[in-house]
Amino acid sequence: MKKQPQLDAKGYRKFGMRDKLAYAAGDFGCNMSFALKGTVQTFWLVYMTMELGLLSLLLLAVQIWDAINDPLIGTLIDNDKRNYKMGKYKTYIFIGACGLLVAGAAVFLPFPNADVIVKSILFVLGYIVWDACYTVANVPYGSMLSLVTEDVGERAQLSTWRSIGSMVGGMIPGIILPMLIWQNVLYDGSGKIPGLEGEYHNNPLTNDVYQIGDQMINPLTGKDVQLLLGDRVFWVALIMGVLGFIAFWFMIKKITIRVDENSVKANETQKFNVFVAFKNFMRNRPAVGATLAAMGMFLGMQSATTANTIMFATYFGKASLSGVVQMVGFLPMFLFMPFIKKIVEKYGKKEASVFGTIVSIIGGVIMMIFPIIKNINIALVVYMLGLVVFGIGMGVYTCVSWAMMGDAIDYNEWKFGTREEGTVYSLHSFFRKLAQGVGPSIVLLIMGVLGYNSDLGTIGQNATTAHNMCWLVGGLYLFSAVLQFIGLAVIYNLDKNTLDRMNADLGRVQNTAI
Repeated sequence: MKKQPQLDAKGYRKFGMRDKLAYAAGDFGCNMSFALKGTVQTFWLVYMTMELGLLSLLLLAVQIWDAINDPLIGTLIDNDKRNYKMGKYKTYIFIGACGLLVAGAAVFLPFPNADVIVKSILFVLGYIVWDACYTVANVPYGSMLSLVTEDVGERAQLSTWRSIGSMVGGMIPGIILPMLIWQNVLYDGSGKIPGLEGEYHNNPLTNDVYQIGDQMINPLTGKDVQLLLGDRVFWVALIMGVLGFIAFWFMIKKITIRVDENSVKANETQKFNVFVAFKNFMRNRPAVGATLAAMGMFLGMQSATTANTIMFATYFGKASLSGVVQMVGFLPMFLFMPFIKKIVEKYGKKEASVFGTIVSIIGGVIMMIFPIIKNINIALVVYMLGLVVFGIGMGVYTCVSWAMMGDAIDYNEWKFGTREEGTVYSLHSFFRKLAQGVGPSIVLLIMGVLGYNSDLGTIGQNATTAHNMCWLVGGLYLFSAVLQFIGLAVIYNLDKNTLDRMNADLGRVQNTAI
């Protein structure tokens, strides 16, 4: 006989591991697409050889549009009162997931010899289609956290499991993708190095004659030559789209929404006004602080992705292993997950996260040291040490970041009488995506100032440019940590005592079990 599920007081299946696994699967699905974001700049810069200034301009334009359409979709969801068979939020997520089956590959159409105008059109159209599908899936997914349960502790659990899904979803392509798309250039007897004129039959470091199958050394940098196989990115993106859809479908089928999607408080005497919602958002200190911290993460860490890949390709000669090194640095985040309940109970989400940002600042300072070290192997070890310290500092915030946004939505209701889940979350996403556009665009321009020549790919860059990438990467991580500290320590005002008072006023249940 089939075991009957236990029901809560409202008749819903009791919150449990099934909900947590399902919600984690949702962000795993999101990251099957989002993890490709850092590869976009590398693909168009190295493989499609798009000029730095043009790529920076186009990237900024599509990201600004992406940031604008987030609150539009958020308000659409908030004002959609129709009854859907799967429910409003699940229906929107399903539509977005169907689009992402193929849209993730749309921005990686491999035509490196196309005219610059054709390339620009392919980039803009591909990116807009991809990002629109991602937004349709991601905005309702994030908003759904506060509708799965009203219990504050259970929301914290969902936030933690979302972080698990995010990290696993980011780690798998982060590790495997560079191994698939970067290939060592081995000596085949011709002496040709793609991207360099002339023939090279001798190792520039030892002056020994290459033997067939030897790893070729870049005469400009003295590092291993690695070639980006851009045509593979398209097929990998298609596979990731399928995996993402499976994860989304699992979440849709297994998770339970326990709060009526259309029963949240709304101002029934006034017509919804996005400008009023925006004004309320800017007065919502927790939402602004959490958003600034997220912007810091994207302006620093995400903006460093392309520079980091270029650095590994030119300075360390190990682009195919860049993902492995990055993931090693972020593994310490997993250390906090078994202890997050006790940490939050004792210190509070804000207090623990602020301490973590201080640790991350120390990690950023360490990463500013490695470019000084002459020995490449020791420099790599110091870089990884700084990355590990940075990751330790990020551990608590990564686990509770989405719960902090859930608290910010409650704060909106506490202060202004309206929850506006979709709007608050989408405005948070608006600024976050604005940072995702502005950050990489500025970094691309800085790379140009530091000597990177987009016509030469990674193989044609000189040693000075390669070394400059190290300074850029270290500086971006340090900047990221400092901005997160400002957002969480200075602006975010829901400390442990204030959060308890707010939850008491709102009548929220406070079960902090993880």
